[in-house]
Amino acid sequence: MAVTPAVAATLKRRQDSLAVLVEAGAGEAAGFSDDAYREAGAEIARDRAELFSRADVILQIDGYGAEPDAGEADLDHLREGQVLVGFHDVLIRPRAVRELAERGVTVFSLELLPRITRAQSMDPITSMASVSGYKAVLLAAGRLPRMFPLQMTPAGTIPPARVFVLGAGIAGLQAIATAKRLGATVRAYDLRPAAREQVESLGAKFIDFDLPAEDVEDKSGYAKEMGEEFYRRQREFLSRVLADSDVVITTAAVPGKRAPVLITEAMISGMAPGSVIVDLAADHGGNCEKTERGKTVVVAGVWIIGASHLTRTVPSDASQMFARNVEAFLLHHLEEGKLRLEPEDEITRETLILREGRIVNERVADLLEKAEGGD
Repeated sequence: MAVTPAVAATLKRRQDSLAVLVEAGAGEAAGFSDDAYREAGAEIARDRAELFSRADVILQIDGYGAEPDAGEADLDHLREGQVLVGFHDVLIRPRAVRELAERGVTVFSLELLPRITRAQSMDPITSMASVSGYKAVLLAAGRLPRMFPLQMTPAGTIPPARVFVLGAGIAGLQAIATAKRLGATVRAYDLRPAAREQVESLGAKFIDFDLPAEDVEDKSGYAKEMGEEFYRRQREFLSRVLADSDVVITTAAVPGKRAPVLITEAMISGMAPGSVIVDLAADHGGNCEKTERGKTVVVAGVWIIGASHLTRTVPSDASQMFARNVEAFLLHHLEEGKLRLEPEDEITRETLILREGRIVNERVADLLEKAEGGD
């Protein structure tokens, strides 16, 4: 849910002239009733059509580009001048931008938010990654045919499970912390040497493969795609670590690109039967060669969980986090209840894709040109 009752109340308090409209029943799955929204000062639209016909700004988690099937039904509801805020996956599905442009709308795509200090409170990628990292460990613990913590019993000592986290970004760090709380021994690897301190501060061991990893982030702080030779050498090192792990959690993703394949079928065959791989990059093709998005498959006795939309499994907390991010983003662009666009502001410049139907983001414009040219 993009707006919770608490956020609706804050928006009303901070912007007196702002009216908050919520689709009837939209918050029920997350535990937020229509009455809770009314008490917060929001109005309830009887259906989606009424919401789109009355709202000037539409706040969503996943817009048309991120959810093409569900979002297609909304296209006919859009009107010229309307503003859309949410995830739109414009780097992955740039053609969706053209269809939105034809409606004359203004679009902010939150997955492009720059990783700068001023934008931290607005960053839903970070919030949702934290939820996914936590849930990934719980999924693995539920599937693994052994317990995570060390157990000293009259029947003997049971050693702790061995967890390997591949990628120490927000999701990876949360996975490390959760696995440690459950009593596992944890190792982690990340391209960025600077991640060592964060990994070790959580009590995990940082695995150093001694691979050159300069210039691994773009100017916005997101991971860059590396060359195939780098990934080949990386897989050679990883094979040895995987063979000695009960659980592997992968988190490597590159915005706008297919996730790098870090675990091949041959590497899976080297793991012990009953081991578990949770692939948090499943929505972007997967870090594991045999991952199937949204499915759990077994290869050579190893369980491979293609984790998809894990935030939806904890809708209440995920909604509260996402809504707070959206609140901060929206208030950054509002002045006396009216939208204020400042193209020179980095936050606006990076996230603004369409302005009244005109493509204003150069990166997206280039991708769209290539996509429509058949490249």
